[in-house]
Amino acid sequence: MEIKDSGSVVLTAYHSYAPSRIPRIEASFVPEIAATPPSGHSISSRKSLPRCRRINRMLSNESLHPPPFSRSNSQASVDSTSMEDFWCEVESIKENSEGGQEEQTVAEVKPADEGELEAEWLQDVGLSTLISGAEEEDGQALLSTLTRTQAAAVQKRYNTYTQTMRKKNKHSVRDVRDIFGVAESPPPFEPVPVSLVPANGVQVSGKKPVWKAVNSNSCLDCGLDKDTPSVAEELSFEVSFSESITEIPKEKEGLKTQRFKKEDSSLTKFIVRKSRFGLTEVGDLSVEDMKKIRYLSLIELTAFYDALGIELKRDRTDKVKGRENGLFGVPLTVLLENDQKKFPGIKVPLIFQKLLQKLEETGLETEGILRVPGSASRVKNLRQELESKFYEDTFDWDQVRNNDAAGLLKMFIRDLPSPLFTVEYLPAFIALVERISKIKLQLQALHLLIMLLPDANRDTAKAFLIFLKKVVANEGKNKMSLWNVSMIVAPNLFIYKGKRSNQEEMQAAATTAHIVRLLIRYQDILWTVPSFLITQVRKMNDAAINNTKKQLIFDKSMKKLLRRKTLERERPEKIEATSPRTSKTLPTSPSSRRKSDIPEGVIRVHAPLHSKVSMAIQLNGQTKAKDILARFQCENSRDSPGSLKTQNQSLYEIGGNIGQHCLDPDAYMLDVYHANPQAEWVMKPKTS
Repeated sequence: MEIKDSGSVVLTAYHSYAPSRIPRIEASFVPEIAATPPSGHSISSRKSLPRCRRINRMLSNESLHPPPFSRSNSQASVDSTSMEDFWCEVESIKENSEGGQEEQTVAEVKPADEGELEAEWLQDVGLSTLISGAEEEDGQALLSTLTRTQAAAVQKRYNTYTQTMRKKNKHSVRDVRDIFGVAESPPPFEPVPVSLVPANGVQVSGKKPVWKAVNSNSCLDCGLDKDTPSVAEELSFEVSFSESITEIPKEKEGLKTQRFKKEDSSLTKFIVRKSRFGLTEVGDLSVEDMKKIRYLSLIELTAFYDALGIELKRDRTDKVKGRENGLFGVPLTVLLENDQKKFPGIKVPLIFQKLLQKLEETGLETEGILRVPGSASRVKNLRQELESKFYEDTFDWDQVRNNDAAGLLKMFIRDLPSPLFTVEYLPAFIALVERISKIKLQLQALHLLIMLLPDANRDTAKAFLIFLKKVVANEGKNKMSLWNVSMIVAPNLFIYKGKRSNQEEMQAAATTAHIVRLLIRYQDILWTVPSFLITQVRKMNDAAINNTKKQLIFDKSMKKLLRRKTLERERPEKIEATSPRTSKTLPTSPSSRRKSDIPEGVIRVHAPLHSKVSMAIQLNGQTKAKDILARFQCENSRDSPGSLKTQNQSLYEIGGNIGQHCLDPDAYMLDVYHANPQAEWVMKPKTS
């Protein structure tokens, strides 16, 4: 008997599944199933039931038996009738994986002891100098910027590393007191008054942040479009998240069962007010500064989890080796390298962009998009055709149905050799929901995890989440709510086949779905770099500049001394010609002359694409970046009417204590100038 659904997918048979292939699921995760069929129905009549109901009935029967393991963390759950989409998607993934796709090779990684794990952590945060003993400037600069809780997190990991190394008697290690100047055992966490660290780097102890009155356009509103609670909670990026925690949660609190409500109104509305420095997105900083942001984010995440009494676990059990060419099952970095040969500067793989474009053009209003599966055989054939024709530009996208395109999109994500959110910190994603009950703290942990992602993963995830947000925005036509989309997407993102797609992962169904919900709902917040991290980057760069200056002074002094000694030895009669008095009269460089000629509070803005390529601008307390942009635009339109090449430009802060920083149009320029008086100011198009 054939059953047709709204997506024109034909179900032709019922496959019997052995109990060993069905995960044992806790009852709290499984949808409630109708009672046993009437006795008048034979066993074969089960084939007439929709596939998802048959699967859920089997899952429900299997869950009656106690699971062969116990969960160590909290048991997240939802309303029992809400998980049907999740398990249908899991079964669809199984069917597709049985369709003869290429198997990826799993490379086993030798389990590491505690000391090796901490050594890896120190290396990942840019503090490998603590292990090697080398006095590198970057490590010293990083240590000099840490907050109290961040320093305690580093000290704790270094203590563990040194103790493990001493037991192994491998080599001598530096004592922690030589680095931090404190006792070996770090003091227990105690609530202390929070020290505010504004983005200009000046500390103001014990004062609450003062928010300026702003209109609705100068804040980041990540609330709900409908059924939104009237009271919104404000988020501050000015203070370290770990420093803001004033009390340790009770030990038993993390063991309580969390029940997630599927209504959108259950999610808190958050507002991020813009400070006088505006907001900074991840693409607004240079590659070098973003590398430092990752170092600081991992330290801050570790300190954040330490303050909450949660162990930050990393997964390194195994890695999947991806293909070296093709489209599916290829690492993101390899795909981007191939794509950038044709399109330099591209940040998201072309195949992924094309699939998203196809769905955005024709699939956003398709009922059940993402949920209703396409034909497995068609998807398989389309995949093979894409592999051979995509880069030749001969693939016919008009033949691709919307549900098949959605299947290809999910297949691309599943087949990545490493998960989109990286295998190392998948346990940290799970822990932020299972061990943290307050949604604000969950969001802060999630924010730091997003900052940790490699560029390719973060840019691809951003493109995907923007698409999912559009799907939810068309809920009225496609019948896909935020909850539905989260249920469908979660198995594709968080059931990682390289890491044993086991029953324990299946039990985290509600947890992973809630993570996806947070990612979609609060994505505008997640792509914003917390200003306290930017402050620390500025301090790191300042420290590095000062160290470089000291080294240059030392080098010049040594060279001058050696030159004098050489001249004294070779030409003693000309000693007077090389006296210190004459050596001090050195010519001043043009750049230093220009800076010294500019009065205080005046900046010179360079605009290569404008007819007037340079302009000196006097700043006052109300001058914003957008005012400078408007002034140049006005001058340019006056000199060359109708010119469009200067549109969509941004003001950049370059050099000084920052590599490159695209300024928020609402940033107050005098504050930015005081934070970085040695910067150059340039107008140019913003790189997307």
